[in-house]
Amino acid sequence: MTTLETPGPTVGVVGGGQLGRMLAEAASPLGVDLIVLDPTPDCPAATVARDQIVADFDDEEGIRELADRSDVLTFEIELADQTVLERVGEETGTPVHPKPATLETIHDKLVQKRELADAGVPVPPFREVEDADDVRDAIDDVRDAIDDYGAPVMLKARTGGYDGRGNVPVESKADAEDALESVAGPAMVEAFVDFEREVSVIAVKGDGELATFPLGENVHEDEILRETIVPARSGETATERAYEVARDVLSVMEGRGVYGIELFETGEGEILLNEIAPRPHNSGHWTIEGAQSSQFEQHVRAVLGWPLGSTELRSPTALANLLADVEETRNARLRNVDRVLETPGAHLHWYGKREARPGRKMGHVTVSGRDDDATVEELLEIARDVEDAVTFRD
Repeated sequence: MTTLETPGPTVGVVGGGQLGRMLAEAASPLGVDLIVLDPTPDCPAATVARDQIVADFDDEEGIRELADRSDVLTFEIELADQTVLERVGEETGTPVHPKPATLETIHDKLVQKRELADAGVPVPPFREVEDADDVRDAIDDVRDAIDDYGAPVMLKARTGGYDGRGNVPVESKADAEDALESVAGPAMVEAFVDFEREVSVIAVKGDGELATFPLGENVHEDEILRETIVPARSGETATERAYEVARDVLSVMEGRGVYGIELFETGEGEILLNEIAPRPHNSGHWTIEGAQSSQFEQHVRAVLGWPLGSTELRSPTALANLLADVEETRNARLRNVDRVLETPGAHLHWYGKREARPGRKMGHVTVSGRDDDATVEELLEIARDVEDAVTFRD
């Protein structure tokens, strides 16, 4: 076994948003440096990473410089170019994790669903669509496939959409054309699942190791993640099934790292895959305070081939995202921060974004169990109260 030393190696990250920022925060105590590549000068990760290369996510010259200065490459955004990453990795000898092949699968949601379905992973009924007639036919197909489904269905952009973007509910056949225009590109239709709850497994693929964090329960509004509570209020059977599905998903993915696996839990306890992110995920931010080691530390360990840390729960935890409550773009300034700081068990995470745009994720608040009797419902109420108190408005 290789003896590890600190200060350690350098990890090059394509993307310098909030995920890159939190990766750098987690890497620093391990003696690991981060260099990020991002087209936005002074991006959110720049203040905590060792350096930033200002270049587009598909800029081969910039990614080659990143590889030359790093011991391993990874990414924190799906807009990274898999072809460029693969070529640069091969030519420079710098390993890339997760593998570019996994990124290629993830980039196209239709390809993703087909590969996972072929591997036996349970997914909602889906089909490719090219025009409004296809969308209308898909509604009929879904009705035939599952008696209780039908309209609405979810129209999804096959590429480019992430974090809820590019997902449009189609309420009726009359809405097909407008929905397709809003997606503006290759699309697929998926059955709208009448779920009991949305859950997620943050899973880690290491060097011969697999690990999963406790199951999280998520609340979305307008396709944007607003809240997460851990542990999820799922029964034992559904929870174990969620872990089984997550492990099946990992068997399809290539390369080390953290994978955010979003799932639907139906009223009958069935678990269906929603989407996969081959990177740390918003629904795993709770791990910073709530778990023995965070998803960000785990990602750094995994891509380097280091031993993984413990994923055990420290205490029940609730998370509330801080979205910019403004009507137009303005300088980012969060007010009433004292409400977070004076609340026992509450933790503020600021993402370092300079502009507050309507609905933009600017940070998050977690509230961890302050005693053994605290329930996730009580913690969620505290998180909501704190989130309601802070504002980006004057």
